[in-house]
Amino acid sequence: VAFAPIVETLIMGVVLLVLLLFVPPAAAILVSAIGWGIAHSLVAPIWGFVIWWPFLVFSTLFVAWYRRSIALAFGIPMCAHALQNLLPALLLAVGTTAA
Repeated sequence: VAFAPIVETLIMGVVLLVLLLFVPPAAAILVSAIGWGIAHSLVAPIWGFVIWWPFLVFSTLFVAWYRRSIALAFGIPMCAHALQNLLPALLLAVGTTAA
């Protein structure tokens, strides 16, 4: 629940900071989301089609909060990502203990 959101948000944030030097915010957000979709497709092709949407949201959160605070720019998408992972993690935990 915590590892992936921390690591992926740190990577996403650095990539977005670099992209924002060269392209407008909307383009940076789209490139980030598509990039994460492609990266997750390497694990399972259909996963990339599903995961690009949450990363569109996480990237938008980063860019929106970056103007206010770099800490919030990393923290808010990180928390949103952790919350998104919480339910599947709980279902896996309950499923493995119930079996």
